[in-house]
Amino acid sequence: MRSLSDPIISLNGLGPKTADKLNSIGVYRLEHLLFHLPYRYQNKIKFTPLNNAVVGEEALVELVIDRIESIPSKQRQVLCYLSDDENRSLLVRFFHFSQYQQIALKRGELIQCFGEIKIGRQGLEMYHPEYRLISKGQSTLIEKTLSPIYPLTSGVRQLQLKKWINIALETLQKSNINDNLANLPGNSLPDLKQALNTLHHPNEDENIEQITNFKHPCQQRLIIEELCAQKLSLLILKKQRKNIKSNTFEIKKSLSSSLINSLDFNLTIAQERCLNEINTDISSPQPMLRLLQGDVGSGKTIVAVIACLQAIENGFQSAIMAPTEILASQHLDSFSNYLKPLGINIAFLIGSQSHKEKEEEQQKIEQGLAQIVIGTHALFQEGVNFDKLGLVVIDEQHKFGVHQRLLLARKAHNTPHQLVMTATPIPRSLTMTAYADLDCSTIDELPPGRIATKTIAISNQRKREIIDKIKQVCIDRSQVYWVCTLIDESEALRAESANNTLEYLQTSLPGLSVTLIHGKMGKEEKSKIMSQFSSGEIDVLVATTVIEVGVNVPNASLMVIENSERLGLAQLHQLRGRVGRGNQSSICILVYQPPLSKNATERIDILRQTNDGFTIAQKDLELRGPGEVLGTQQAGIANMKIAEIVRDGYLLNQVNYYSQLIINSDNIDQKKLIERWIDEDKRSYANA
Repeated sequence: MRSLSDPIISLNGLGPKTADKLNSIGVYRLEHLLFHLPYRYQNKIKFTPLNNAVVGEEALVELVIDRIESIPSKQRQVLCYLSDDENRSLLVRFFHFSQYQQIALKRGELIQCFGEIKIGRQGLEMYHPEYRLISKGQSTLIEKTLSPIYPLTSGVRQLQLKKWINIALETLQKSNINDNLANLPGNSLPDLKQALNTLHHPNEDENIEQITNFKHPCQQRLIIEELCAQKLSLLILKKQRKNIKSNTFEIKKSLSSSLINSLDFNLTIAQERCLNEINTDISSPQPMLRLLQGDVGSGKTIVAVIACLQAIENGFQSAIMAPTEILASQHLDSFSNYLKPLGINIAFLIGSQSHKEKEEEQQKIEQGLAQIVIGTHALFQEGVNFDKLGLVVIDEQHKFGVHQRLLLARKAHNTPHQLVMTATPIPRSLTMTAYADLDCSTIDELPPGRIATKTIAISNQRKREIIDKIKQVCIDRSQVYWVCTLIDESEALRAESANNTLEYLQTSLPGLSVTLIHGKMGKEEKSKIMSQFSSGEIDVLVATTVIEVGVNVPNASLMVIENSERLGLAQLHQLRGRVGRGNQSSICILVYQPPLSKNATERIDILRQTNDGFTIAQKDLELRGPGEVLGTQQAGIANMKIAEIVRDGYLLNQVNYYSQLIINSDNIDQKKLIERWIDEDKRSYANA
């Protein structure tokens, strides 16, 4: 007797190669076949009279063959002329056929055909329909329910997959299947067996429009379960983390009070709230894993600095990891400005340093002379040993994989406290689902007095107007960023290169200092240019998107983004955030290459309408989907079997309710639910 836990290779006609192909789309056992759902249906429940046939739609007809005609040409064809009792006709064209098929198609035979109705010179036509010769005893095409059409993978045919899924459905009828939602209070959804049977073989009277829009109760039943599985897997990890011992920090005020009193600004209420949440975490014996999110310029860095001071006052080191050397250098400058007066020693470690420089920094880290260590991926490389690592801060976390965060955390003797930061606000739907294992702190206000940046869009045919604006900005002793998407000219892409722009601006702006910076430059050259720009020696900085995050030059008040139509919403918002950091009004000019696509027009319009990063993040999620927005983080969320975060956001309150109930249920049931929906290779992403 078959079981739903049987491996798919146990099915007749399914060999190791096919099993590997099915494994690649998450099908390992018979149970997984049940959750490989149709993407559309065909209606073969009844015949369509020719006078009711609609051009462009599929139809099942039963007709008589009047005559057969073979056309010898470059593209050989067999034409099969069919008619009904009322002498209405249908022409069937076969472009690919065997000698046997041609012989079998004879005048007078009763034939059933299913295919798309087309219109030709002689009237209604079908090309290469599915057919049966009924008068020769072949089985009918008529089916009792709508016929499923499944998404395929290379080397697997539709008929094979249907056969195997039907075997799984037959096994389901004779088996018990774990139904985690069945007995939960408040559940009025269909049971799991009913939902699966309906979605694989819906009756003709089912609401197909609901199914097409993923609003059918049977789909909602599965969507909620899949989102519960995703969330549950993360909640279990969060629960397990409570059993891990970390270093308990005693909250001390000496260093943090000295720093706060020296600032020329006051912390916002939101910053103070986030600091209190962090202090609560690090003063407990369980390791903190907290997401700190806030809009561009909301003041996440100073929160991270003060958190590091708590580690220092408790005798521990802190590590700050950034995705790029420019951002790491900016952090070095910021942390140094805040902490050098307090006598805090900082080490700096990036990939482009010389061997000697790296050795010197590594010695300071290993001997405990460095209380704060700032760097890039170089921090988790072999040979980097911490004396007493207690706090890890990951900046722009979506640009790191979770395994990279884990590699750095493993440098500590005990599991360290972890603070992951992002300047790209995350919509609530993603936070609830993709970050359920993290506690979340949000800086939801900007410092007082911050003037919103005005955003305008201009065709690249109006560059002379931009040149005039740059001249005026520089006369007023402010500075300018001009961002390009390419370093060198490209024949494949219609985009202005940074090198061409540099030449154009130097020619157009005599008397002004115009300099280029890009990611391929060496560390020393980039550092020198950024230092000169920060000190006001450079008027116009031509840059690639390397300056997207972290660069802080309050005197820059104009941002020009070339080929803005090629960049995503979040990236454009990040770039715009490089200006408007001082007390003067700032402008961001989005230069575009016409004509604009509908999507690009929508992105640019959103940026013109709002500076709110949370609104922009939600729109970005709707336009690009969770895979792009999350980056390398939580990869499983982007590839769910039926659920889709943007479309199904209205179900998240139910998901949250059921998840909390299920996490208190039997551990074996929880495990079965997670294994049903999340592939083994995707479950591993959450082990940090």
